[in-house]
Amino acid sequence: MAWFLFIDESGHDRKASPYEVLAGVAVRDRLLWHLVNELHEAEIRLFGRRYSAGSGELKGTKILKAKVFQHARLNVPVDPLEVSTLAKSALDDGSKAGIRELKGLALAKTQYVGAVFNLCDKHSCRVFASVVETSAPATTSGGLRKDYAYLFERFFYFLQEESIHDQRAGRVAAEQGIVVFDELEKTKSHLLIDQTHRYFKETATGRQRASLIIPEPFFVHSDLTTGVQIADLAAYCISWGFRTNRMTKPPRPELAPFVEQIARLRHRAERTSTNGEPLTVWSIAHITDLRTNAEKLEDIWDG
Repeated sequence: MAWFLFIDESGHDRKASPYEVLAGVAVRDRLLWHLVNELHEAEIRLFGRRYSAGSGELKGTKILKAKVFQHARLNVPVDPLEVSTLAKSALDDGSKAGIRELKGLALAKTQYVGAVFNLCDKHSCRVFASVVETSAPATTSGGLRKDYAYLFERFFYFLQEESIHDQRAGRVAAEQGIVVFDELEKTKSHLLIDQTHRYFKETATGRQRASLIIPEPFFVHSDLTTGVQIADLAAYCISWGFRTNRMTKPPRPELAPFVEQIARLRHRAERTSTNGEPLTVWSIAHITDLRTNAEKLEDIWDG
């Protein structure tokens, strides 16, 4: 048994996004094709055709930007049964799209995102994320970034618990995690592979996690891989809408329904702290400092 962890990021260009988010969506291997088929069916049902056919890509920055919600609120009547026809018309020839077509397309986009997270819930997917403050001090260690390490940590906890459940059910083999990244520029991809290999081979924590997470990641094109597109939507919604008590930047209220869906897709791990106390670890982590402990101590001494 295996789980694919499809990973994408949002806000790392440090332009308008309130947080940098590295998000992963875990899908069980035997359920992946069912999920993909149902997502394709949702596309056709809502857009009248595959939105992602040709050059179209279902990215959060395109289908969840503020203008989409403005179009969805346009003061023109659109019957729910017309949404698919109007959306298809707008996609087929945007230059001739009128107000009703724009509203129909906007409604199809927001309904599709809701359908994505509903289907993820139906197929027992789980969402993992590292949410980084844009002001977080950066590491200069050259090792694997803390947001990746936190993501792998939460994924490892999840796989551990799934393996325990399997053993209780009489299944002997442990769950394995397969990591799938959105392909980066070639040099950056090689760097990430090198950092990932060194993390899993040369650190005690990494070697422990390599017992359940396969240390060799796969790289794919996001526009060709449905799982990465889901991770992109999750990352965008988390950056712009998901908040904990320690996350002070204002959310976009129109994303609240999707954030509620994502909150239900989190994994809650029950661990034991170093002093023996019960500890709850959620699969979405908030990070305020990317430096290693050694770097933090060095800064203290330098100060």
